[in-house]
Amino acid sequence: MARRLPPLTTLPAFDAAARHLSFTKAAAELHVTHGAISRAIRNLEEQLGTRLFQRGTRSVQLTPTGAAYAADIGAALDRIGAATVVASAPRSSGILNVSTSDGFAGRWLVPRLNRFHRAHRDIDVRLSTSGLFADFLRDGIDIAIRFGAGDYEGVVSEFLADEEVFAVCSPELVEGEHPLRSPADLKFHRLIHDNFRIDWATWLQAAGLDDIDPSGGLRFDSAAYAVEAAVQGEGVLLGRSALVSADLAAGRLIRPFDLGLKSRWKYYVVYPEGALRQRKVKAFRDWLFSEMADG
Repeated sequence: MARRLPPLTTLPAFDAAARHLSFTKAAAELHVTHGAISRAIRNLEEQLGTRLFQRGTRSVQLTPTGAAYAADIGAALDRIGAATVVASAPRSSGILNVSTSDGFAGRWLVPRLNRFHRAHRDIDVRLSTSGLFADFLRDGIDIAIRFGAGDYEGVVSEFLADEEVFAVCSPELVEGEHPLRSPADLKFHRLIHDNFRIDWATWLQAAGLDDIDPSGGLRFDSAAYAVEAAVQGEGVLLGRSALVSADLAAGRLIRPFDLGLKSRWKYYVVYPEGALRQRKVKAFRDWLFSEMADG
């Protein structure tokens, strides 16, 4: 039996307008004119024989029918996008494009990546560390490690690890001129900062200290450089558990105090629906969980 389908070219316009509740924002997303969005939706409404939007002077709202239709159409377009990713994979079956932050890449992923390569010599990993959320289809990304709340639309999001923040430093600082025996001893040492949400002001408050300036010291935009500065003995860093785990295990850093603060954000493995049908994606996904479980 032939499918009863609407004009397929109208669906991206409808989906974008429904998500933004704005024809103007939908036009900007799809790089077309406001008039093109309006015509596509009017055409769709005529084909369906029902109103999808209530149009106001400066705003639009979905009708009940429009809201129900938008939910189904959005899910269908997501599935089409995922299927497209899978279908295009054979052209580069041995190349795995991974998106993550430069901090996670530099201090957690890259030091372990040789183990993945030894187990999967036919898969070449290519890392994208722009810091921006990649569009899997547009940017050609197969799988991502993201740090956030985990509520990413249109993709599969699997919890990978919590993040805890605690003081770390080079072993040489612990027994130096001013040994680090308690958090109060931090007043003798340089603080190292990165751009993480939990900062020294928050940690010092939790430690009950109000006589140490939380703003002084070295500051880096990149967490990877901040960790390297701590390894080189430049000061004491609030280390993020995932990013300092390899250095702690190797003895390049130590944790002088017990106090740690849990972040409400976590690490997630993210990929399009259906992506695990590709052997390279499933192999990397499974390896990530195995490595994180091993510490």
